[in-house]
Amino acid sequence: MTVSLNLLPAAELVAGFGSGAWDPVDAYEASVAAVRELDRHVNAIVMLDEEAGAQAAKESARRWQSGETLSPVDGVPITIKDIVLTRGWPTLKGSSLVDSSGPWEDDAPATARLRESGAVIFGKNTTPEFGWKGVTDSARHGVTRNPWDPSRTSGGSSGGAAAATALGMGTWSVGTDGGGSVRIPGSFSGVVALKPTYGQVPVWPASAYGTLSHVGPMTRTVQDCALLLDVLARPDARDWSALGAPASSYAGALDGGVAGLRVAFSPDLGYGHNDPAVDAAVRAAVEVLADLGARVSEIDLGLDDPVEAFHVLWFSGAAKVLRSFDRAALARVEPALAQGIREYGLDASAADYLDATEVRMSLGQRMGELHRTYDVLVTPTMPITAFTAGQAAPDGWPSWLWTSWTPYTYPFNMTQQPALTVPCGFDADGLPIGLQVVGPRHADALVLRVGQAYEQATDWHTRRPPLLNQV
Repeated sequence: MTVSLNLLPAAELVAGFGSGAWDPVDAYEASVAAVRELDRHVNAIVMLDEEAGAQAAKESARRWQSGETLSPVDGVPITIKDIVLTRGWPTLKGSSLVDSSGPWEDDAPATARLRESGAVIFGKNTTPEFGWKGVTDSARHGVTRNPWDPSRTSGGSSGGAAAATALGMGTWSVGTDGGGSVRIPGSFSGVVALKPTYGQVPVWPASAYGTLSHVGPMTRTVQDCALLLDVLARPDARDWSALGAPASSYAGALDGGVAGLRVAFSPDLGYGHNDPAVDAAVRAAVEVLADLGARVSEIDLGLDDPVEAFHVLWFSGAAKVLRSFDRAALARVEPALAQGIREYGLDASAADYLDATEVRMSLGQRMGELHRTYDVLVTPTMPITAFTAGQAAPDGWPSWLWTSWTPYTYPFNMTQQPALTVPCGFDADGLPIGLQVVGPRHADALVLRVGQAYEQATDWHTRRPPLLNQV
């Protein structure tokens, strides 16, 4: 039987490197072949450097042959969201305001850690302009589509990373998440994605969206998510808010299951509304956790939607992004982004910002109290499945704002908690549904452990998009 190297989890891929069954060059060539064959359907890759990828793969193969590997994941092929700096390659951020000529002299911390691990970085993923919204399209790079149905959106803003990962255009990817931007496309595109505790993965340059913005792994399995987090979660002196190095490996802490864990299940956080298919799939997933021995309680959180405070924080950040360009920049960005900045960002006062911060602090306190009783909180990742590509919202939706259909993601950027999405089912159209696992701050290992237990008890993560039948 032919092994599709581009679809193997990283753990299996590197086992083959070690045994000599294949090498990093084989893995890289399989990933690039998938890009050539499939990216025309989804538009997930904004930049491909085959020469650099081939050279990195050859160097990794030599290290495996000599027994001098740089890390346990040396040679794994990866793409990176085009928000994250990559030395020698443009970081265009989906915007025509960015001059591609550079110079591009620096790696972001995530990129630097990947190079140090021996990862084979060969391309960059699409993003909406400055990563501002929950779908992935831009005037500069076009519309990114869903790997399960190219007529639908992949989600955003890390939609290119999600689509590439789902289709094996790289074993895994790195995304960013300021309000759900790895979890939204993770849910819509059927992949695993983690927003770590804020500061666990260093960020530089500092995001204009402030401490809402996280960097996180996007993979096809929870084990791979933990392996990639082990690479990314290393301190970097350029990020003054970065946490210290983890005390132990995330990948090494996946076992243990959920028996005895206190799990709070909130179907709507007190203010959301779910499609029936989503509600059914998530409730079935919660039953799986209960069958595994978790002590599950459905709770009524009764939260007030913090979206207005989030808008002040988010669009103030977006306004700050544009201040680094000329005065005409607001007229040159996507009209919906300009509208959001005008409505929520330009006229926001320091008092408005502090009021929003107070809402954020209150929400964080509320969640802290919750976790005195419960180890983790589980929710739907999204209340809906993927809608038509190229649209800001589903047909007939009452609001154009992306936050109106992502009620369960942005609150946990405000609280800085780790939040993981794992596939938990499909709707009648064959579109993925995600289960979100949220833990207290610094409990990333616990969140991954719950995700691993659920994944091992189900087979949703083994399903593959129909597009893969074309390879």
